[in-house]
Amino acid sequence: MDEGQLAILWLLLSSLALFLMIFGIRYLRSRENMAMIEKGMDPKLNRARPAPFVNLKWGLLLVGAGAGLLVAYILSEYVLYRTDKWGHHDDNPAVYFALIAIGGGLGLISSYKIEKKELLDRPEDYKAA
Repeated sequence: MDEGQLAILWLLLSSLALFLMIFGIRYLRSRENMAMIEKGMDPKLNRARPAPFVNLKWGLLLVGAGAGLLVAYILSEYVLYRTDKWGHHDDNPAVYFALIAIGGGLGLISSYKIEKKELLDRPEDYKAA
């Protein structure tokens, strides 16, 4: 196959995949709505539910990832300082990825603990609502 035929094949397959993805999302959403109606629930109320701790979760995740990146930079520059055979500074990218994941995970764990503490401190009449 030459380049033109591959481009046409790629265009057809990507268009088909996009159509199937949109169709599948709409089909699954309508099935979910029908299941909610069968159980006596209002599908419109499900979408408008507030999520008060989403910003806290994202904020702590990003702060944790940033702190992990900062720690990885400090470790790479001052603790794990290596040079290659030409005398250039050799970075260790695994440290960056690992500490970003660890920092982000610690941020999510702290978000969970804050949310749990907030829910336990609420009065009983607000828990049911």
